[in-house]
Amino acid sequence: MKKIILLLSATVVLFSCSKVGKDEYIISGTATGIENGKTVVLETQDENGMGLVPKDTVKVENGKFEMKGKITEPAFYFIQLEGAQGKIPLILENGEVTIAVNKDSIQKSKVSGTYNNDEYVTFNNEIIKVQKKLMDFQTSNTQLMNTAQQTKDTAVINKLMKEFTKIQQEVGNASKAKYLTYAETHPKSYISVLIIQGMLNDPSTDMKKAESLYNSLEEAVKNTKPGKAIKTKLAELKTPSVGASPVAPAAPGAAN
Repeated sequence: MKKIILLLSATVVLFSCSKVGKDEYIISGTATGIENGKTVVLETQDENGMGLVPKDTVKVENGKFEMKGKITEPAFYFIQLEGAQGKIPLILENGEVTIAVNKDSIQKSKVSGTYNNDEYVTFNNEIIKVQKKLMDFQTSNTQLMNTAQQTKDTAVINKLMKEFTKIQQEVGNASKAKYLTYAETHPKSYISVLIIQGMLNDPSTDMKKAESLYNSLEEAVKNTKPGKAIKTKLAELKTPSVGASPVAPAAPGAAN
């Protein structure tokens, strides 16, 4: 009996440790080495998707910052630190998000703490591995290409472009395969719904496959803004174009 009581007490403690309620978020940031008073801005895309607008602004105090607010579904946001070159992407969602800011290289800052953010970090690292061959080629041959362009050495330029195009195609195909595999195996991930949305903008996409992936998503993911957009797009693709001429039915008794 004592063991049961202790177990129940531990369970109560675990649940009471959560700082956020339904549809709430907390961003806890560590900004080691960054002076007090530096501004931290949480940004999101405007309604037209053409730019970024601030959602919240706080200041660094003793190497830390914190933001709290309400959010009803996952969405991509960005952290902009005053004076930093570049932004820190994150998926804002219900839960506690932790950010460790790298003041020397903002792109190396670490985001963690919720399912979708952990998934985004892992997925992004996998894509970087896939694209490494292309990045390595660019790094190794940038100087050679610059020299060839300055000297108008068309033989070298054409050779490099041919090699680059081949690697680019290989990496593109490998990336698509990685996206597809991820969406197939992660039905509750916000990243999956974004992948499917991107597929619908690709003319070469197998639309039946895209629809199948969408149908396999969990309901919470389907009910996000991109999920609803996919549903609308799929419905539009199944609807005949306005002005299309209907096929006239054959006259009674007409020969086939």
